[in-house]
Amino acid sequence: MTTATIHDSYLAEVRTRRLWSSVAALLFVLLFLGGFMIADERNAGGFWPGIPHILDFPADVLAEASEQWRSLPGLIAEAFPALIETVNIAGASTLIGGLAGAVIALLVTRGLAPAPWAVAPLRRLLDILRALPELVIALVLIFVLGGGPIPAMIAIALHTVGALGKLFSEVAENASLRPVEGLRSVGATWSQRMMLGILPQVAPNWLSYALLRFEINIRASAILGFVGAGGIGYDLRNAMSFGPGKFAEAAAIFVLLFATIVIVDQTGSALRNRLTKGAAT
Repeated sequence: MTTATIHDSYLAEVRTRRLWSSVAALLFVLLFLGGFMIADERNAGGFWPGIPHILDFPADVLAEASEQWRSLPGLIAEAFPALIETVNIAGASTLIGGLAGAVIALLVTRGLAPAPWAVAPLRRLLDILRALPELVIALVLIFVLGGGPIPAMIAIALHTVGALGKLFSEVAENASLRPVEGLRSVGATWSQRMMLGILPQVAPNWLSYALLRFEINIRASAILGFVGAGGIGYDLRNAMSFGPGKFAEAAAIFVLLFATIVIVDQTGSALRNRLTKGAAT
């Protein structure tokens, strides 16, 4: 085969790939436009007529908050207990989900799993838990258990198991097996090999992922409050539902929630950097 033939074959393959990429992009655009038109037709108010009014609600909230700015510190103090409930929901669900995810991660990691036949079913279980949104799980649990923080905690914990189980297993797959083999040679049990041979290697990265998940779960617990799962999201929904007269309370909750997310995000980032850099050194 000559160089010219190889060059022509390569160019033909490039043209074919570009053609299929163009066809895929065109299909994506057509599907997007078709879906958008259907959604716009089914929307009660219509998308295009509503665009000029998209900033009306934020403007009303800011206007009322600016008029009642002296009352904002008191409103923030009133909303603080609900924020503590939201953080508690996120913390408990992260702890429960993280512990369960750690155990399942070790059970599905190739080379570490005590029962290789159970790896595939457990991986599919993690896929299902990740695929189910917390909101859907919470709505089902609220229908069964009633409103409150318990459905939110269970829903977030289940999703956390799927997310952290996947991440933890990927970290464990990169761990060195030499300590495990050494412990096996002296008769250590599987749990002892995991505790002494694997956990010291993966702990910094696992803690880093858990902190990141805690940040995500705070946002999730606040969102679930809108469907009756308690916490600061529930108070925010009520303040927004009452409309004018309660907008200052909604603004105070927005400020408190935003400040909390920023503080947790910055603190978590600093801790994660310290953990990962410490592990690297």
